[in-house]
Amino acid sequence: MYIKFSMLACVLLSGAASAGDADFTLANRTGYTIREVYLSPSHKSSWGSDRMGSGVLENGRVRNFRFSDKASCDQDLKVVFDDDGSAVIWEEFDLCELNKITLKYNRKTGDVSADTE
Repeated sequence: MYIKFSMLACVLLSGAASAGDADFTLANRTGYTIREVYLSPSHKSSWGSDRMGSGVLENGRVRNFRFSDKASCDQDLKVVFDDDGSAVIWEEFDLCELNKITLKYNRKTGDVSADTE
């Protein structure tokens, strides 16, 4: 199951990253443990490899991610949940302009959202 959330005009720039720094912190407030994290240039489906590596990102926890593709700052983010293997997609994060992404998800309604700093 894939659910998309468009981030058009929703990126808050209050904590903009310093020039050349596209690393970000991912906060999991979905209510579920995240097993896999993928990035793809916005509106493309080339997800590449899982950026979590070993381990999981439990609900309520944060993890830092390195991102060095400054030529493609606008990225979509896909997570795969540990409990049932379902995947959810959030679209259009400008990783060159933000420092933190807080993911939220309501599995019952299918609603996804994100706060950015």
